[in-house]
Amino acid sequence: MDNLHFPLLALARLRMGTDGKGVITLAAGAGCPLSCRYCINKRLLKEAPREDVTAEELIERIRIDDLYFRATGGGVTFGGGESLLHAAFIGRFKELCPPEWRIAAETSLAVPRENLLPVLSAVDEFIVDCKDMNPDIYHSYAGGDAQLMKDNLEVLLESCGAERVIVRVPRIPGFNTAADQRKSVEILRKMGVTRLDLFDYVIRDE
Repeated sequence: MDNLHFPLLALARLRMGTDGKGVITLAAGAGCPLSCRYCINKRLLKEAPREDVTAEELIERIRIDDLYFRATGGGVTFGGGESLLHAAFIGRFKELCPPEWRIAAETSLAVPRENLLPVLSAVDEFIVDCKDMNPDIYHSYAGGDAQLMKDNLEVLLESCGAERVIVRVPRIPGFNTAADQRKSVEILRKMGVTRLDLFDYVIRDE
């Protein structure tokens, strides 16, 4: 047994249509390098008790849904927070879990390159939240570096192929417009992205 641990905040079972193919269990982990204004998990990331679990322990908790995964082609999606902060853990989880489980990672790609490379072969599908491809809009909303995200996306497309990458392109009230969203799509298509998810953020009072 290794000493890798995942800072588990929550498990969401029997999800469909939002976090990958088939029936999904979403494993939400602590930690994020960004400070997005409308982060849907802000309260969870700040207030939820964190439990450090090993890959073996997490697999045993999720195994209850094994039949659903096999029947639908689903599996486990790592989210958070930023899933790729726990790249080594995801690699270990993939080594130990049943091979029929499909592994996905929801990510902003706002991580150092060394956090991306270990999961290139471990993750079956990357779900990338690009925020906006305009560097000024990106920084204003997320507080991060759009170039880092873009560079990592280029590596992802080159290494894994466009079929394993879906990019979410939001319209964010108060930060970008429908025209900005279209510009982001144009940039992404030129980069080779073929799977796009366009949507509007719904802002609720906290």
